[in-house]
Amino acid sequence: MSEKVYVAGVGMVPFKKPGQSDPYDIMGAAAASAALADAGVEYSDVQQAYVGFVYGDSTSGQQSLYKIGATSIPIFNVNNACATGSSALFLARQAVSSGVCDVALALGFEQMNPGALGMTWNDRPSPMGRQLEMMPELQSEDDAPIAAQLFGGAGREYQELHGTDARTFAMISEKARKHASRNPLALFRDILTVDEIMASKHIYGPLTRYQCCPPTCGAAAAVIVSEKFALQTGKKGLVEILGQAMTTDPETTFSKRSMIQLVGYDMAKEAAAQVYNSTGLGPEDVDVVELHDCFSTNELLTYEALGLTAEGTAERFIMDGENTYGGRVVTNPSGGLLSKGHPLGATGLAQCYELVNQLRGAADKRQVDGARVALQHNLGLGGACVVTMYRAAASNRILPTQ
Repeated sequence: MSEKVYVAGVGMVPFKKPGQSDPYDIMGAAAASAALADAGVEYSDVQQAYVGFVYGDSTSGQQSLYKIGATSIPIFNVNNACATGSSALFLARQAVSSGVCDVALALGFEQMNPGALGMTWNDRPSPMGRQLEMMPELQSEDDAPIAAQLFGGAGREYQELHGTDARTFAMISEKARKHASRNPLALFRDILTVDEIMASKHIYGPLTRYQCCPPTCGAAAAVIVSEKFALQTGKKGLVEILGQAMTTDPETTFSKRSMIQLVGYDMAKEAAAQVYNSTGLGPEDVDVVELHDCFSTNELLTYEALGLTAEGTAERFIMDGENTYGGRVVTNPSGGLLSKGHPLGATGLAQCYELVNQLRGAADKRQVDGARVALQHNLGLGGACVVTMYRAAASNRILPTQ
């Protein structure tokens, strides 16, 4: 990244069950307006906008932003599976970092239907064609939702490799509910015990119902600005995007013939490595993480992919409480996808919303004491992975480059 880039403002609407939310354009406009207000800028200051959604028609981004204003700026619509929101963030950051513009808006929203995700188009190849071709070669087929078979199968493979107790995965969901109980924007804020989670309907492998993220409607946004713009306008409350990487599937996703690899382990590991290398910081420097816990099994795998704990040690990491308050690194203080919810296009920007507030010291009852460095991981099968590292600006204001 050639120029320093900052998140100047974030906005988010409460996540809700399908059928209980406003239409996507209303949610999107509300989240974008909140981010602009938080940044203290007008929509007329925005020079480019990147809008992410998975289920929607081509120029839905324009439909949403036109409710704020029609200023003739470029508006790019982004669809990158479950990594859509962070892909929009990546593009906005890239535009500002390269000097193309000084102020960019990243917005993500989703208006979902009830039930498990399914194929929208049945008359053409699936975007997960290679994964779906290989999965039956690695495990028995089932009538469970495809995503649950993929991530549940990965969890079962991990159990076979390391002897992991099924209850360990349920502990991740228990943590998610505890964290979400402090988040007024989360979908599920009621606390569940490990026994209650284990007693819920079995889905696939070690997964039960309460270990699978729910279909969700919602929107979130971030205003990205250059150092020059921030200095000229005296902005405070800024959070620096210190490093960011986006990866797609390496050949090892398929050549290793592993369910763990098939759900993006090496893709995430490479994105994290690129961020650590570019920033000079490592997992030991990270205070708080928002990662892609679409299923409890993926949170466990991602601990190791991100280097938060060594390969094969995730169960001990969880059992020792190193993944929550009082431990080494607080993961998903928002409640994560499991409890906050997973409106696909909004998820990456909702993670950004949480981490920016953590680094500002403005996360209220969820605040991680002394948080200075944060890491974000957003994954989409098919595949895309975006890892972003944030750092709190000194004294919540930026200083001129020396």
